Amino acid sequence: MIWEAAFVWRAIMAGVGVALVAGPLGCFVVWRRMAYFGTALAHNAFLGIALGVVLGIDPMFGIAAAAIVVALLLVLLQRQHVLADDTLMGILAHGGMATGLVVLSFLTGLRVDLLTYLFGDVLAVSWTDLLWIYGAGAVTLGALVALWRWLLMVSVHAELAAAEGIPVLLVRLAFMLMLAVLVAIAMKIVGILLITSMLIIPAAAARRLADTPETMAVYAAGAGVLAVLGGMAGSMTWDIPSGPAIVVVAAILFALAQTVGGLRGLVRRSAG
Repeated sequence: MIWEAAFVWRAIMAGVGVALVAGPLGCFVVWRRMAYFGTALAHNAFLGIALGVVLGIDPMFGIAAAAIVVALLLVLLQRQHVLADDTLMGILAHGGMATGLVVLSFLTGLRVDLLTYLFGDVLAVSWTDLLWIYGAGAVTLGALVALWRWLLMVSVHAELAAAEGIPVLLVRLAFMLMLAVLVAIAMKIVGILLITSMLIIPAAAARRLADTPETMAVYAAGAGVLAVLGGMAGSMTWDIPSGPAIVVVAAILFALAQTVGGLRGLVRRSAG
């Protein structure tokens, strides 16, 4: 049976590893209305792919380097007041993507499967990829736990957090670096175009059901894992692309969470 194949279990393990990181990080993306930040980082992955090909290194390392540089730029450029944040992110996102595609077009004799990078190919995950995903994911989750209180305070009220002595700029920078690492490890799972969905959809679903930030983070991670398992099951059963299938299941879970949350609200109001 196909479920006994090693590549299937590697794919499931990779997807679960990404979901466990994306869920809690996505909570802050939703709270701070930063969805376009993830998009900007993901689009610049094309620049990272080009960098990896030019330097002859694993494209994943190129993507990580490009995402980190863009994360630093986003944090620093946010301090200017000439352009709105969404305008700035749009310029960086599409400018980086276009630059990467132009560079790749000049690399004659080298074939780059852009569809794999666009939509992911979780079934092609290797043991080395798994080590990278879980190693980087563990570091990212550790940093998130260590900075959890500060991140919450900065998300709720940055000025008050600064008055309390919290290094707001460094906290924002650390968060953007965590997002950059996630983009690098998630690229092979759902692809560049769908990475932001793994950040936003599970967290948005969890927000409807959770009563505390910590509960929301746990629910978001759980929703992400369920999306991976359901998407992989659908992919194996109906021979459909695994990355989009994972996102579709996540969207279904979001719809269910909205329904359950709405019904729970009605029951509470009726009881009150």
